[in-house]
Parts: sequence; C-alpha cells; structure tokens
Amino acid sequence: MKALLALEDGRVFPCRSFTGPGEAKGEIVFNTSMTGYQEILTDPSYYGQMVTMTYPLIGNYGVCPEDVESDRVQVAAFIVKEYQDFPSNYRSRGTLADYLIKSHVLGIEDLDTRALTRHIRKSGAMRAMISTSDLAPDSLVERARQIPSMLGSDLVGKVTTRKPYFWKYNQPDYIDAAKLNDPLIWRHRGKKHSVVALDFGIKYNIIRSLERAGCEVLAVPAKTDAKTILSLNPEGIFLSNGPGDPEPDLCRRDHPATPGQGSRFRDLPGHAASGHCHGRKNHEDQIRSPGGQPAR
Repeated sequence: MKALLALEDGRVFPCRSFTGPGEAKGEIVFNTSMTGYQEILTDPSYYGQMVTMTYPLIGNYGVCPEDVESDRVQVAAFIVKEYQDFPSNYRSRGTLADYLIKSHVLGIEDLDTRALTRHIRKSGAMRAMISTSDLAPDSLVERARQIPSMLGSDLVGKVTTRKPYFWKYNQPDYIDAAKLNDPLIWRHRGKKHSVVALDFGIKYNIIRSLERAGCEVLAVPAKTDAKTILSLNPEGIFLSNGPGDPEPDLCRRDHPATPGQGSRFRDLPGHAASGHCHGRKNHEDQIRSPGGQPAR
C-alpha cells in the first residue's frame, strides 16, 4: 500500500505500508542496531517516536514474547528499508507485521533509509508524519509542522509503572502500593542486595541484569517520594532510563534524585534528573540515535 513520509523541514520520502492503512506522527529518529528490533519497539525510551532502522532487512526472525523490554510496543511508527514477511527462527511466534498491527502501530518499507538517516544525522531529530491516505507532499509537511514538540511533554508519566512490582519468573510481579510502607516488604533480605528502581521507563533487561548480579529489585512509580523509598531501607536506589528529558517536578526536594538521599546509581534520564537536582543543565543530543553501530 502506497504511503508518504513527510518531515517538518519539507523533505518527503515515498514508501509503502506493510501493516495496512493508517497514519502516524511523532519525532523521527534512527537506530543502528543490526538485531533486536523487538527490543527496540518495546523500549520505553522510544515512546512516541518513529524509529528508522539502518540495518536493511527487518522481520527475518519474527517476534517472540520473551524478547520484550516493556509491556507494550512504545514506538509511534517503525521505518525499515525492506520488510521480510516469512520469518525463519525456531523461537518465532509470529510475524513482525502482525505484531505491529495488533498494537495499532504503522510499519513502512521501500524507502531509502540510508538517505533518511543521513538527513536526520545532519539536521537533527525532527517532527514527521506518515500517511497512506494523504499523499500530497505539501499537505503532509504542513501537518508535520503542526505536531506539538516533545520537549517539555510528560513522557515519563506515560511509561512509568502504575503499581510497584518485584521481578519473578522473568516478568513483573505486581504488589499493592500500600505495602511500600512496610520495611519488611523485601522477600530476600540478607540473601540479595535490596534495590529500589525508580521507573522513568525502565527496560526489563536492566532488571534482569540487576537480578543476575545478586540484587532483589523493587520497581516503583517515577513520582514515589524519597520518604517512602528510604523507609524501605534499600541498599541502593536506581534511577532508570526513560523517554525524553526528566520531568521538572522529579527534581523536587523530596525526590530520591536530590542530593543527600543515600546510595544511588543511574542510567540515561536518571543521570539527567540527578544533574538537574544538583543544579546542572543538560545538553540534549540533537540526533538521539541509540544503537550498537556508528551511523555513516
């Protein structure tokens, strides 16, 4: 099905949808990883963004429920050079197209992703619009320009967990929020290191890695106050990854990101939140292109 991708600076890319009719909008970025597209799709750090894969062939090993990094697809759209609809992998439980359709996420192919990536690398991440119905370049470019900027948006509030949880049997084990007032909440105190993870959009694999390192991880909502967390007497407080810049109100005086609140370690926006709370300013990466390979 014919589709059109339009960037706010006027650049357009004819393409095709491999997930049927639809429209998508958001900030367009790229990822240079050669594998792991399902992990990328479900990474909360990509919430509301349209992700371009630089590796040319995507979908060849299908999808597997064990490979997710959150409880849902987070991207606004998925952009690839060539989609493979016949996966070959013993772990595959379905096609990428069906996976995206089920999540109401638009997937497009048959465009020059190398040219698109070079353009984003040079000009920076920008707003974009994809449509299978509005194929008029001028109209779609104007619609892209009308998309609200992601800067200042409450993105953390969109992806953080609603309830605290432990990690059990390779998935979240949710508990009642009232139990956060109980210092005896820990199930393996003395056998494992007790770690509270502030969920700004945490990836499941971070929790898996901490568990493998001998930690018992309790993930809590992003706006859980310091008094509640410190009452649990954790041995560590982890400030997680997540989308965009940290919420300004995460730097209030009673938040664990503020100075003097115990032993902490952090990742991505966790660093940014901590920096804000220490009176520092953050410089936003104009390209925002996580991935394992350089973009050339």
